[in-house]
Amino acid sequence: MDLFTQGLLGATMAQTGAQKTEIRLATGIGFIAGLAADADILIQSEQDPLLNLEFHRHFTHSLFFVPLGAFIVALVLWFFLRRRLTFVRLYLLTLLGYCLSGVLDAFTSYGTQLLWPLSNERIAWSIISVIDPVFTLILMLAAITAFKKNNRIVAWIGLFLAAAYLTLGWIQSQRAESFANTVIAERGHVAEMVIVKPTLGNILLWRSIYRHQGMLYVDAIRAGFLSQPQLYPGESIAQFERTRDLTNVSETSVLAQDIERFSHFSAGLLAIRPEQPNILIDVRYSNLPNTLAPLWGIEIDPAHPDQHAKYNLYRDSSKTTREKFFAMLLGRS
Repeated sequence: MDLFTQGLLGATMAQTGAQKTEIRLATGIGFIAGLAADADILIQSEQDPLLNLEFHRHFTHSLFFVPLGAFIVALVLWFFLRRRLTFVRLYLLTLLGYCLSGVLDAFTSYGTQLLWPLSNERIAWSIISVIDPVFTLILMLAAITAFKKNNRIVAWIGLFLAAAYLTLGWIQSQRAESFANTVIAERGHVAEMVIVKPTLGNILLWRSIYRHQGMLYVDAIRAGFLSQPQLYPGESIAQFERTRDLTNVSETSVLAQDIERFSHFSAGLLAIRPEQPNILIDVRYSNLPNTLAPLWGIEIDPAHPDQHAKYNLYRDSSKTTREKFFAMLLGRS
């Protein structure tokens, strides 16, 4: 999730464990602790553009790192708060603020290494977008009200409502996936894998991706709430295979290793951009849910296999794209 929402969840969690005299102080402590896991975004390298992708939502988001991460935050804050709280109380509040940071990210579709070092799988339950204003508003109102009223019961209510919203997101994802499977069957396809993920800022409009006979198919599905799901047919593209599409690149080369890293990040859903044969795109994400116009990709140069791939962004916020997105969101043709 976005940093603000992560901080709000941390603040609300810390409020639930605070004594009445600590609630306002706990709000700030929890907010800081909730942000701490995303410090991994600072891991970057000018020489290796994919280093940040590899380590974002990595070890700092692991469930096994939570006690240590919270301890580090407590040590930093102890310098400022040692006259107001015992270290044990401070650590308890940072632990509450930090503990769900990775779990919250796993609810999105980006991928989080929640079980590192036991597993390097990027877990993505894909039931909520990385930015969801409704979810954020629930936590914000709860944290502010608990702070003003000095009452942790309000924080518990906020967490309950946030959990209810996540449950609604899961229900929507199941409806979208069921509809996607119906569409796949009607096309006479046999899906080797199916992924549905929410589009930015909502749990109403979803992107469906499935693989059939080496091709990746994308569609937009408006799951609705009370109405029947609605399909916006999309595009298809051949899935990238390094042994077929880059036959002259050695497996031990820097370029081949970068492609493998990007493939792990993208859950293997890679394709060569048709208009740019030197660009590998992450098919999971697009500017519109029924197109292949990518949000990001890597630039590869087979002539220089010992050079790192370049990471590029292709975000399109044009008026036309916005109008098409909101038309689908509202169920229009």
